[in-house]
Amino acid sequence: MTEKSILIEVSDVNKFYGVREANIEALVRLFPRLKIVARGDVIKVMGDADKIIVFERKLEALIAHFEKYNNICVDDIKQIIANKDSKSDSERDNATLLYNVSGKPVRARTKNQKVLVDESLKNDLLFAIGPAGTGKTYTAIALAVSALKEMRVKKIILSRPAVEAGENLGFLPGDLREKLDPYLQPLYDALLDMIPHKKLEKYIEEKIIQIAPLAFMRGRTLSDSFVILDEAQNATYTQLKMFLTRMGENSKFIVTGDLTQIDLPKRVESGLLSAKKVLANINEISFVEFDKSDIVRHKVVTRIVEAYEKSEENLNKTQ
Repeated sequence: MTEKSILIEVSDVNKFYGVREANIEALVRLFPRLKIVARGDVIKVMGDADKIIVFERKLEALIAHFEKYNNICVDDIKQIIANKDSKSDSERDNATLLYNVSGKPVRARTKNQKVLVDESLKNDLLFAIGPAGTGKTYTAIALAVSALKEMRVKKIILSRPAVEAGENLGFLPGDLREKLDPYLQPLYDALLDMIPHKKLEKYIEEKIIQIAPLAFMRGRTLSDSFVILDEAQNATYTQLKMFLTRMGENSKFIVTGDLTQIDLPKRVESGLLSAKKVLANINEISFVEFDKSDIVRHKVVTRIVEAYEKSEENLNKTQ
């Protein structure tokens, strides 16, 4: 009899084992001639050497499935052990960018989200411009995480200009990171929907994923990276020019923003507004315009956007 201990290197070992270790129990039933014991992140298996080799190969397939889809269940295990793919054709179509932490497919949901995905295959610099709730940032981050998982880039860099919507970071408690974390929280939220928490922490610790204010980009050359600048309407002309010229080899840049929510001081023109004019005729740059038909938040958000648009139109007419 042979005995072997196998280290289970997954993002969440408890989730891999299943509720009350249901997945381990399924493995025990599917390999009745082996003794299988799970302790922490190690599975100890005992039995004939040839059967352990088969078990290891199947276990590798189970781990690969879990890391891809961020989920695995007893039915998945049964089908993978039987050499069948547990995902339906509809879930494996080309529209799926990746699978979130619940194992659900993440794909473009609206017309202009699909345009953004398509344009990302053509050009390495894209602008996604439109109102709140249209999924600009979420889709961009999904593209970035997909590129990282498929090893098309080595790191993801997410940035925002440090301009507050009527608030002052200087009065927030804590050190620089503690001051900035709440401001950058929307980026963390999107990442946490796509990457398990422990794995995301590891990526951030190892600087595979970097989240920083726009000022931290100065002087850098960003190669082999997927870089997203969010809330770019609050970058000045000089800041946005600085950011765009950081682009290195094998990198993709996506700039997102909403020109109706500029928080810059009066008389300071938005760098995003300038970029629309200055870069409009460069074929290697894509501009994707989102509108209220792309809003994927609560249905009342569409009504809010429409109401503000109407109010601003009336205000412009009276001026």
